[in-house]
Amino acid sequence: MRLVILVCQLSLFMRTEAQLPEVCALSDTNRAPENSDITVNCGTQFMDLSIYICPVYQALYNESLMVLNNQINTPECYGTADWTMTPPVLKFRFPMNESSVSSCDNDFKISDQVGTGDFADFSKVQYVNISGTVNSVDPSLGMITYLPQILYKFSCSYPMQYLVNNTQLSVSGSSLAIRDNNGSFISTLSILLFKDELYQERLIIPETGLNLKTKIYVAVKANNLTDRFNVMLDRCYVTTNPDPIQLTYYDLFVGCNRDAQTKVDLNGEKQEAHFSFEAFRFVQHKNKTVSTFFLHCVTRLCEPLACSKLFPDCTTSRRKRAVQDVLPNATVTSPAILVGRQTSGEAQTFSASYGTPVESNYSSPVVAVIVCIVVLTILIVAMAVYFTLYSRQRKPIIQ
Repeated sequence: MRLVILVCQLSLFMRTEAQLPEVCALSDTNRAPENSDITVNCGTQFMDLSIYICPVYQALYNESLMVLNNQINTPECYGTADWTMTPPVLKFRFPMNESSVSSCDNDFKISDQVGTGDFADFSKVQYVNISGTVNSVDPSLGMITYLPQILYKFSCSYPMQYLVNNTQLSVSGSSLAIRDNNGSFISTLSILLFKDELYQERLIIPETGLNLKTKIYVAVKANNLTDRFNVMLDRCYVTTNPDPIQLTYYDLFVGCNRDAQTKVDLNGEKQEAHFSFEAFRFVQHKNKTVSTFFLHCVTRLCEPLACSKLFPDCTTSRRKRAVQDVLPNATVTSPAILVGRQTSGEAQTFSASYGTPVESNYSSPVVAVIVCIVVLTILIVAMAVYFTLYSRQRKPIIQ
């Protein structure tokens, strides 16, 4: 029996060696496997692994014997050979969503770290680390093997925070394709403007600018994001030029502080965040027909169950945030928001319906009392005049 097994193994080795592709015979990578053979791309939507395939063949394996985390019964955990590249590689790709990450048994861990930069006021900032291995499957059936074990380790670390900066408010909004940077980001964001509280009708900004006090509804959405995370806005502010690192800025909301006309409708509860504010003008633009400003939002991802715990404690004093210390990432620019000098029709109607002249300091009940007094006075005077005339007419008759 042992002789039969030995013969089978020898035939396997000879068959594998005979299958060495011609392209590998001429390649510089036709050698034993090394740690540097694997390249990891921690993308925003996919994690991509590339492994030189010629060393795999050199070690008497092939693409059908290399699998993620030893998940030999899961087809999507196997790679695909790309012989068109120089040198040829074995590629693995899996989407950045929980089902795909877990299906191949990758290790998915979330850790808390102390916030820095724009998040210095927050005690916890969450990071996600995805790691695993690509290992060889030994086809030997006996108790011993002469094949070397191949094991490539990989990992990607994603801080679940980023700054949506240099973003001008626009007619159609702007899609922010966050660039890959060693696993710096995990999704793609978009900022959209709407004119209704249901966030359905897009806001159209005329060249003459929006009317003052026009309601602007803002939605920050994460696309292609795993259901494991929600979008959380920590701060949104405006500047008079596209650069978010400015000494002159106006906070719409930051932590516990909020502009009186700004309302946060949805935050940390879904894969999008909603807030609204009213169009205004910067004082420094008082001599301009149109005032222009730019919106910047500091955003991060959070686990649904942990989002509420990441909000700042508004019962304690907070440090002043350093605007200069922002994350220099993901810059995109779209048409600016323009605000004219005129007041919106809605605001004018509100003033006409509910406002009172400056000279008038009377409340409604006081006005009603005054009207009643005037009416009673007129009635009394009229009755007095009537009785006086009536008395004069009766005197000649009595005489």
